[in-house]
Amino acid sequence: MMDELELLKKDWKKKEEQLPKLSYEEIHNMIWKKSSSLVKWILIISILEFTLPQFLYLTPSMREAANITKDMGIHSLMIGLSIVQYSVIFYFIYQFYRRYKEISVLDNAHGLMKKIIRTRKTVKHYIIFSLSMVLFTFTIFIVGIYLNEDFVNNITRLNEEAKNISPEKLKTTLLWLLAITGVLMTLVMGGIYFLLYGLLLRRLNKNHKELERLEI
Repeated sequence: MMDELELLKKDWKKKEEQLPKLSYEEIHNMIWKKSSSLVKWILIISILEFTLPQFLYLTPSMREAANITKDMGIHSLMIGLSIVQYSVIFYFIYQFYRRYKEISVLDNAHGLMKKIIRTRKTVKHYIIFSLSMVLFTFTIFIVGIYLNEDFVNNITRLNEEAKNISPEKLKTTLLWLLAITGVLMTLVMGGIYFLLYGLLLRRLNKNHKELERLEI
């Protein structure tokens, strides 16, 4: 049994000697290239996330939604919110582009670690803003229904099924429905962000830890 173990040890040492030994510089360059690729994907995903939903505005359902905001008296507020949202999203996309250009320039391990930390912070701030906007949008709809009695009365007049429900009960139902939908939408969006950006951030964090080990 001992002889077999000794043979296995000798065989393992031979294989270990045959494995390529990477230098500090080669490992550093590998981490840099992987980090640059990850930040590039963060930029691409953020651009796709912004552009793809814009096609929804061409559909009839979105035009109907615009009419609903007019009936609720929040149309101007929603336009203002959209301008703010687009402006901030453009700012974040520009920041992701800057992070990508920064990290694409070869730097020492300490500089690369700082760039990775900066990128992670930017992504986290972007996720917090995006999820906050989902909740804020639903909050505006809730406030619009709560303050606009005519909107609920119009639904009662136009919808046959709603005629059998008192305006107060219909209003309460709509408010609860919007509140629950808003929370669920935020959770779903959070899950999507966790899968997309979370995966990329975890890999960036892994690269950061590998750089820390190189510096030791």
